[in-house]
Parts: sequence; structure tokens; C-alpha cells
Amino acid sequence: MNRFVYGCLILMLSFNSLAHEEAKEDKSFWWKANWWDGGQLREVKNHKVKIEWTEYERDEVTVPAMVARPADNKKYPAVIFQHGRAGLSDLLQLQVKRIAARGFVVLAPDIYQANFIGTHPYAHDYELEKDAAGVIDVLLAREDISSTKACIVSHTRGGYYSLKTAVTFKHQENNLACYVSYYPHWQDPNAPEPAQVYGYAPEIEKLTLPVLIFIGEQEQYQRRRVIETSIDILKKNQVEANLIIYPGIGRGFDFRPPHVRTFADDLASKDAIQRMADFVNHHLESYKK
Repeated sequence: MNRFVYGCLILMLSFNSLAHEEAKEDKSFWWKANWWDGGQLREVKNHKVKIEWTEYERDEVTVPAMVARPADNKKYPAVIFQHGRAGLSDLLQLQVKRIAARGFVVLAPDIYQANFIGTHPYAHDYELEKDAAGVIDVLLAREDISSTKACIVSHTRGGYYSLKTAVTFKHQENNLACYVSYYPHWQDPNAPEPAQVYGYAPEIEKLTLPVLIFIGEQEQYQRRRVIETSIDILKKNQVEANLIIYPGIGRGFDFRPPHVRTFADDLASKDAIQRMADFVNHHLESYKK
């Protein structure tokens, strides 16, 4: 066989292999045939939002919480928003408002303010996990919600608080329907460096809720590695686990301030918030009052 024929054969085999790999790619979560084939875009629902503040008691701790919901008298599905290491800052309060604008009653506790902790603490205080978990009973007791369960949305270290809320405090058994997080810290923040890079929180093995995670392609290596490993573990355990990776952006795209914000950040933020809304509505559908 001459070199030309041999080369053509190798090229054909390579194309066949690539075509086979492309055919195996799972697009079921994000692929929209009506857009690709028919050019159709979905209508985005917007609600004007009203804000109020409440508080709840956990042992001898008073936890302030932001409530954001559509500015009308209707009932809406219940969502918890758990802040991360930056605390419930003004920028994060805007994200809570954006979630509520999709048609949810959102309760966002400020567990740092409750314990007189400043923003961006290095050490993780395990007592705060109880404050974070205590918000669920408060939310589900509200008369303006339309669901008997809630979904929990978080980011950064809030992803770890939310994981503990679901698994350690067992709220995934009766009170939660799904878990959504932006670039979550899925490892004990007090764990040693090797565990931060090569390990993952053992609670991942016990998480049973449907999961939706958003990260940027340029996410920190150690955080991305843990997230991708955890998603593989969840799928191995036959848990619905969806990971969306946005190209060309890093962490913080959901709340980066205007002076450093990019067009790519905005595209990712708008896409993620709508995917979050679809995901939460889908998983709370069975729990309507």
C-alpha cells in the first residue's frame, strides 16, 4: 500500500472517530432544537421586586434575613439564597433580587452579621452551619409561598454551607427539592491544602438532590478540579448533576461590579439566571400547594 493511500485511510479513520465522539456528546440539558431548527427564543418572565427584612432565632443568635419577592399578592415557589465568604453584601443583594424577579420568594440569611463576623473570613466556623440550616423552617412557614419544599441557591463558600444544610442537617430528605450553586467551595474550608486541591467534601457522596452548577472556564484550578471531581461522583451515584462552564470568564461573573464587569460576564449571568429559574421551577413543580 503506497503512502498516499495509507494516509487517506488514516484520515478517514480519524474523521470517523471524531464523528463518533461528537455523536456521543450529551446535549440533552442545554440543546434546544426549536432554537436551532426554527430560530425560536423563549419569552423571559420578569417581575417587579419588593424587598423586606426579617429575622429568626437560632438558640441565642438572632439572624437577619433579606426577603425578596414579586411585588404583588400572589404566591410563588420558595428559594433560599446562601451567601459565601463575602457575606450578604450590596452586590449579593442584587443577585437575590434578580432571582426573585424570575418569580420566586427568596429568603437570604446574613449569618455573618448575626455573629458579628466581618466579610471574607479565612477560617470556617462550624456553628454558622446551624444558622444557615435554620432558615429553611422559616421560609417554609411563610404564607406567601406556593411550594411545600424549597430549592437552595448559593455561591462560593455558601455552596459548602448549603451542602451541609442538605446532607448533615438532613433537609434534603423532606424540605429541599434541588441544589443550585455558582462555583461552590465543595470542600471544608478548614481542610489542609492537599485536600483543597485533590479532595472533595465527603458530604458529596451522600448528596441526593438534583444539582445545577455554574463555573467560568477560567475558574481557579483547585476549585474547578474539586467541582468537576464532585460532579463525576454524583453522576456515578446516579444523581442528576449538571455542570455549565462558560467560556472566557472567571469567578464572580454573577456579581462583579460595573467598573470591572465585561460583556461576557453579563452573557453568562443572564443565561445562568434563566437556567436556574427553569431548573428550580421544574423540580418544585411536584411540590405545589
